[in-house]
Amino acid sequence: MAKHRKAKVKLEHHLLEGLEEYLERLSRIDCVKSIIPGRISRQNGGRGSKGLFLKYRTNSGYKLLYKMGTSVQEVFVVCEDPQAFEKVFKESMTL
Repeated sequence: MAKHRKAKVKLEHHLLEGLEEYLERLSRIDCVKSIIPGRISRQNGGRGSKGLFLKYRTNSGYKLLYKMGTSVQEVFVVCEDPQAFEKVFKESMTL
């Protein structure tokens, strides 16, 4: 897959089913500068939670995990104000 951007989202990797809706919602948050979906991996036996979750803060923003069945995809968010992003994410990112 070739690298290109769709609004604030850098598309270099494939996306798990259902992730694109979350990425569109993330891109509407004012303090978000860029969204970079990352690698997809498998969870051992995990069929528990489904959705987008904050993992940890990075130098430039946050690492998020999108979980769907036994698959997990990393999502990196570059933002101007990580604390404001965390607050907005926790308030508005539940589907």
